[in-house]
Amino acid sequence: MQTNIDYWLWNSIISKTDCQKIINRGLEQIELDKIQGVDTKAITFGNQQKSKDRIISRKDLTLEELKEKKIDSNNVYVRDSNIAWLSDQWIYDLIWNCIEKANTRAGWDYEFDYAEPCQFTIYNKDQFYGWHSDGANDVNNAKRRKIPGVLDENNEHKHIFTDIPELIGKVRKLSITLMLSDPKDYEGGNLKFDFGVHSEKQRFEEISGGKVNQGSIIIFPSYKYHCVTPVTKGTRYSLVVWLNGRPMK
Repeated sequence: MQTNIDYWLWNSIISKTDCQKIINRGLEQIELDKIQGVDTKAITFGNQQKSKDRIISRKDLTLEELKEKKIDSNNVYVRDSNIAWLSDQWIYDLIWNCIEKANTRAGWDYEFDYAEPCQFTIYNKDQFYGWHSDGANDVNNAKRRKIPGVLDENNEHKHIFTDIPELIGKVRKLSITLMLSDPKDYEGGNLKFDFGVHSEKQRFEEISGGKVNQGSIIIFPSYKYHCVTPVTKGTRYSLVVWLNGRPMK
């Protein structure tokens, strides 16, 4: 699916005070999770996060570059970060107007009716999230009801199954990234898009700290291929939200 506008950027739309408030809330939740024994390491579809079996960082290498470097993709980890889940209504209230306006002004006009819990993410030095899409939007990827004890937790398609009633029969349509950190506090950690080898425009576009300030929101269709490049210095805090609706027709 092609779109005339690949992403929408609201630069510095959220105040520094509110960004710090979200950071404080996220750090608080991570500490609570640790006390309760909840693993704060981010996972991926297909269990491709950092582990004893996956010891080579993919960074922002494409599949073509992995092959050129003769790197076995089975040894590569695609993601390394720490997360906490937040469902505070005041956070959604902060960004909702920006989401609705972007959906209209970009001409996407997607229909959605459910926002997933917000993912507060910490990227420290060398941490990253390799190339991926947040989800296809066709009927084959619509969420299905999870039945406890039936699905193997190691099943690579387990992400399609959910115990959230509001998500059943729906797909991710819009992805939202809120940049919580001041660009002066970290280096690297850039959101990077791959528009495909057949794109009429430049294939890759990297949104670096020089383009986005603290409090900036980037909104894009969830099927768009993207990554977060490795942080080379400091710590990058961000918040990600996904909006869901019925599959595209």
